[in-house]
Order: sequence, then structure tokens, then C-alpha cells
Amino acid sequence: MSTKVSQQTPEKDRISNGQKFAYGLGGIVNNLLGGAIGFMSIVLNVGLGINPALVGTLQAIPRLTDAITDPIMGYISDKTRSRFGRRRPYIFIGAICVGLIFALMWQLPPGNSEMFYFWFFLIGSIIFYLFYTMFATPWVALGYELTSDYHERTRLMGVMNFMGQFAWISLPWFYAIMENDRLFSDSVEGACTLAIVIGIFVAIVGAVPAIFLKERFAATEDDSEHKKESMLAGIKKNVAEFSKGLVTTVKRPEFLKLCAGTFFLFNGIMLVGAFSSYITIFYVCGGDNDMGAKYMGLFGTINTISTLISIAVVTWISSRIGKRKTFIIATSITMIGSLLKWFSYDPMAPWKVLLPAPMIAVGMGALFTLMGSMIADVCDLDELETGERREGMFGSIYWWMVKLGMALAFGLSGYLLNATGFVVEYGGAQNSSTFFYMRLVDVLIPAGAALIAIFAVGSFKITEEKAYEIRSELEKRRGNEVKEVVALQGE
Repeated sequence: MSTKVSQQTPEKDRISNGQKFAYGLGGIVNNLLGGAIGFMSIVLNVGLGINPALVGTLQAIPRLTDAITDPIMGYISDKTRSRFGRRRPYIFIGAICVGLIFALMWQLPPGNSEMFYFWFFLIGSIIFYLFYTMFATPWVALGYELTSDYHERTRLMGVMNFMGQFAWISLPWFYAIMENDRLFSDSVEGACTLAIVIGIFVAIVGAVPAIFLKERFAATEDDSEHKKESMLAGIKKNVAEFSKGLVTTVKRPEFLKLCAGTFFLFNGIMLVGAFSSYITIFYVCGGDNDMGAKYMGLFGTINTISTLISIAVVTWISSRIGKRKTFIIATSITMIGSLLKWFSYDPMAPWKVLLPAPMIAVGMGALFTLMGSMIADVCDLDELETGERREGMFGSIYWWMVKLGMALAFGLSGYLLNATGFVVEYGGAQNSSTFFYMRLVDVLIPAGAALIAIFAVGSFKITEEKAYEIRSELEKRRGNEVKEVVALQGE
């Protein structure tokens, strides 16, 4: 029986620890921005009395607009020419603006109607997601191009995902912070103050990747050609190129497999994310908000610590058995953890709600460690076949798919909660059938979604050997191109 030997990463392809740390700080900001609205939005229902269906709509509509702007931002970033690079200017400006908008959108004036709060928060959310896209899309693309090595990509994404989990340590405690009677008069005031702290943190830390990271690729078109074009001709050309690039990207089978796997695994969990909170507070803890908030925070902390451990393990295992097999194993563990929740919701022993946390964490730890690395491999295959570097387009469409799924998940979650018969005014006195259906949905949807994700990624074909073959061909091509340029300059 032969043992697989992985290739060693050449020194020139290694990313320094400082560079990995700088990129990882962007992961903290990205996760914080992506999760904060979801964890804080419970205040809109519990604190302001907005119907859960409207709260779901509030979270869905902005994500739909965000999903539309992502590919456009990816294309703009790919084609940008500046002395500061293709990605860094947008990361810097986006971080500052998105931090400011996040702080402002939670300054909810008291004493207004349900529809006032709906429109106030909706408009603020749409503006927030525009600047979030300006920051996140170029940041994601920059990570795909920092190294061309198969294993160094996984290590980079492992560091990024590891650091990003520190945002998730704090996120589950947001409700407990906002509900703290010693700090705030009510949860709405708590949300106003917490948003300001988050906004300042995002603006400062989010700008770090733009300041300290270096870009490897630049746009290749001649700027002088664009100066000769009229504005109308330039717009037409860019629309045509964008459309062509979009179609080429979404037609790549290996990329679609990664999108499908992420869509089902991640959004299957997001769809019922609110259910776990409501079941914990109203079923397990009998309507005791403070007790429920404590267990929600503990669950999140255990989940995050387990995710940190799983990221390190996944990064190590993937270098031994490959990225695809590692993903399948990790996702299978998450599926089992989701099924375990049925037996863990026990009002007589509330501590049991913590048991599935480590198992659910494994799949989520593997997901964004492996997917980013595997998409970078797809970008190389795309360059081999098209001659273009389009990390921005691939990254934007991938996250477009994630955000579209999140929009659908949040949009449906409120209606799904209503369909179970849940009424927030009843507190812990819900009908027994309501709690049964809430638990059923919370268990079966993420478990089924994990199973679909396993089948989607199971046939991914870019192995380590294939990745190095692609890289070898690309280096030969780039070497020839350099020689041709030197020869022309000599003439």
C-alpha cells in the first residue's frame, strides 16, 4: 500500500505570518459584519414588537440588493487600475464607510410605529450592504491571489477562518449584552450602544489589510486604449465584458459544485438559526430571557472554540487526504450533530442544549477553510483556459450565491416560524404542537442540507496532482510571455 506524499511549498510561495495575520483581521471584520445584524435583529422583534415575518423581510431584501451588486463589484475590482492596486483602495474606503453606516442604522428613535422602524431599518440596511460589498468582495479576491501554492492556500484560509472565528465568540453574547439591565434601560438602547462600538472597530481593523497586504496581479489592458474611447463606448465595452465573464464563470462545473455545497450547508443552518434561539428561550428555559440568553451565549462560545480546533485539524488533514475528502468527513459530523439536537432540547436538563455545539462546528470550520482554497484552484484552471485572472468575479459570484441563500433563508425563516404557530406574546406558554414543529424544522432542515452538500462536493475533480499540473502549465505560459515582451522591447 503506497502512502501519498504531498509536495512541499517552495519558499517563494510562502506567505509571511504578518501577511496572514493582516488578511485574517479582514476575516474578523467580515464575519462580524455578516453576523451582527442577524444576532442583533432579535431586538426588532422582542424589543420593538415587529412581526417576525417583517423582521425576516428586513433581512432578506437588503441581501438581495447586496447579491446583485457583488458580481459588479468583483468585475470593477478585477478591472481597476491604480497605483494602489486593484483591491486595496476599495477595502480601505469600504471598511471606513461600512463601519460608520452600521453605527448609524441602529440609532432607532423611540416611540414610533412598526412600519416606521421597518422603513428606517430597511433603508439603512441597503446602504450598509452597498459598502459591505465594497469592502468584502475585493478582500475575498485578494486572498485568492496571495499565493499560487496548493497547500499554502489552505493554510492562508485556515488562518483567516481561525481568526474570523473570534468574531463568532462575541456574536452569540450580543443579545445578553443588549438585555443587560445593569448596562442599559432596555435591549433597544443596548443595540444603539453596541452598534457604535462595532462600527468603530470595523472602520479601524477593516482598513489593515488594505494598508499592509501586497497584490500579485495587475490588470493587463493598455490604459491608453481606454483614454481614446468615448464614455458611451467604454460603458458598452464594460457591459459586454462583464456579461461574458459572468457567463464563463457560472458555466464552470467545478466552481458550481463548490457553490452548491456551500449554499446548502451554510444556508441550511442559517434558515433555522433563529429557531434554536427561540426554542432555547421559550421551550428549554420556559420563557426566561436571561437564562435563555446565557445558554445561547454558552452554545456560541463552545461552538466557536470547537470551530477553532476543527480549523487547525482540517488544515492538517487536508494536506494528507485532500480537500474534497476532508470536506465530506467534516460535513458528515455536522449532519450527525444536527440530528443530535432532537434529543438535546430538554426543559428538565437545559445544559443538554450545549451537546451538539462541537459537532456542528466541525463542518462550519471546514467549509470556509476549504472552499476559499478550492476556489483559488478553480481560478488557476480558469486562467489556463481563458488567459484571464478573475478572482474578483469568482469571489463575488460565490458570495453572491451565499448571500442570495441568506436572503432566502432570512426571508423564509420568519414565515416558517409563524407557520409553526409561534406567538411571541405567549412566551413559554406556546402550544405543545408549536414546540414540536419548531424542533422538527430545526433538526431536519440542516441535516438534510448537509447531506446534499456532501453529494455536491463529492465529485470535485481538482486534486492536488491536477492543481500542480495546472500551475506548471501556467508558469510555462507566463515565462514565454515575459520572454516575448523582453524580445519586443529589445527590438
